[in-house]
Amino acid sequence: MSAGRLFAAHALLPAGWARDVLLAWDGQGAFTQVQAGAARPAGVAEAAGPVLPGMPNLHSHAFQRGMAGLAEYRGSGEDSFWSWRSLMYRFACRLTPAQLEAIAYGLYVEMLEAGYTAVCEFHYVHHDTGGRPYADSAEMALAVLRAARRAGIGLTLLPVLYQSSGFGAQPPGDGQRRFIHATDAMLRLLERLRPLCAAQGARLGLAPHSLRAVPPAALREALAGLDALDATAPIHIHIAEQEREVADCIAWSGQRPVAWLLDHAPVDARWCLVHATHMDAGEIRRAAASGAVAGLCPSTEANLGDGIFDLPAWTEAGGAWGVGSDSHVCVNAAEELMLLEYSQRLATRRRNVAAGAHQPEVATAMVLAAVRGGAQAAGRPVAGLAVGQRADFAVLDAAHPALAGLAAPQMLAGHVFASHRTSAVCGVHAGGQPVVVAGRHAGHEAARAGFIAARRQLIEESP
Repeated sequence: MSAGRLFAAHALLPAGWARDVLLAWDGQGAFTQVQAGAARPAGVAEAAGPVLPGMPNLHSHAFQRGMAGLAEYRGSGEDSFWSWRSLMYRFACRLTPAQLEAIAYGLYVEMLEAGYTAVCEFHYVHHDTGGRPYADSAEMALAVLRAARRAGIGLTLLPVLYQSSGFGAQPPGDGQRRFIHATDAMLRLLERLRPLCAAQGARLGLAPHSLRAVPPAALREALAGLDALDATAPIHIHIAEQEREVADCIAWSGQRPVAWLLDHAPVDARWCLVHATHMDAGEIRRAAASGAVAGLCPSTEANLGDGIFDLPAWTEAGGAWGVGSDSHVCVNAAEELMLLEYSQRLATRRRNVAAGAHQPEVATAMVLAAVRGGAQAAGRPVAGLAVGQRADFAVLDAAHPALAGLAAPQMLAGHVFASHRTSAVCGVHAGGQPVVVAGRHAGHEAARAGFIAARRQLIEESP
């Protein structure tokens, strides 16, 4: 890596918009200077438009990008998350390490071009197609690590603990055979991955898949083992995504999922509650007070018919949140924010729901909140344009038709709400490195070709 500097006429700092900002970073890719009201030094380039903090993508299943568009047809009966899951299992059961790497690399290049600069990979395809461990238990995780390194995206790797098919330790089904780990085997995998993640600046955490997939004793044991390795490691869990999941949890335990988790696990700021769509008022208050981040995935939640997260109640309770692209039916940070705001408008029949007295510009308020929450969930110093944080940022094209002639806050609003789904991101730095120039990643063509080839193979192999 090499040190660098950039001058921005407008930049979105953690406290809000600032003018004439000089950004500087060191050879390790961390900001050493973020100075507002600066004069542009001779020889320092000026950004082509407003500079935004890089957006962390706090929830990703990379392999599912390969099946985007393949489940958009009506089967017999009423389609739901659960019928979609059966299709996803069939796709996952055929995936090879080389195909996973090609799909993940293609996806991560797409993410960078769309303004994501970091990703939390919720990684649960571990074993071979027969459900047997590879000779190297980290074979599939290594494919993800290689893809992230090649793309240049920051990574939080979250190996998934998955043991049962339903509440009460129901035996796993055949479609889940590639996911299953005994708790001690998962802890050994974490030990194997820890130095590999450290070598490329990635963060390692753990993802107990869900309460239905990890019995209570295994959850306690896994959390204790993780603490012995790294007591600060991030912990992510799917929870309260579906109404049926809530009903099944009540039938099993007498409690709703989030309430059960708060009563039986040490939930705090290390935790990301992915989806958390169906919480009651008490769960919202308690979960927000715990410091945990709500991991919202608006495009996937809409695609699967999950429901609408109660953002006003969550933010009123002081809850942190961030966004992820999950199944990757959409790979666009601005569009996730747009969908989140629009879902709230439909639910409340009000406008500019995510804004507030502290920040009336809705796009600005959403970006700042999503960056803060995403950085917390990632467990990495990616919380925005500030000294000591990673030099992760995106530059908007001030000449883009949706942005031209507007003030910086309105340019951001144009990017989120009026860009006609064409990207107004013209440049991206990750860790101080220019990974996207003039809207394109250097690996764009190779990434696209590899992704298409891997998807074609998987489709041709389908029964």
